[in-house]
Amino acid sequence: MKQPLSWENCFCNNHNILRMTEFTTHSLADLDRVAVQLLQYMGHRRKVALYGELGAGKTALVQAFCRHMGVRETVVSPTFSLVNTYVCADADGQMQEINHLDLYRLNHLQEALDLGIEELLDDARYCFIEWPELIERLLPEDTVRIKLEIVNNSTRKVLFL
Repeated sequence: MKQPLSWENCFCNNHNILRMTEFTTHSLADLDRVAVQLLQYMGHRRKVALYGELGAGKTALVQAFCRHMGVRETVVSPTFSLVNTYVCADADGQMQEINHLDLYRLNHLQEALDLGIEELLDDARYCFIEWPELIERLLPEDTVRIKLEIVNNSTRKVLFL
């Protein structure tokens, strides 16, 4: 029997409320629902750092988010191109771009700087960054951080940090 999407919110830390949301997914349909929640969780924020081992679902989450935003292009991992840009219309019908970065193949911060990472982090577009560890110190303070964990072949934990 298929288990339903589950989630928990944890609130702690006296003056600074720390909010962590955890989802357990069992299918791509569950991941689509996580993408909807992600958009609400993000609020005005536009930068998302995605952490997790190979095969954890980082690209699949970006695909789900892009589907929800109405991107019609095929969303693929930018492992070799390093940056993919997708176009969709916002609620007012204005075209907007979503950047998707994969920094897995980079070895040094200078490579990210040469790629134009600072400009990508400073603009108002959505920007999803897979393997962000190399540029952690450059990420805007309000970056949404998401950790994806493999539970088994079909189950993932998705933590909004």
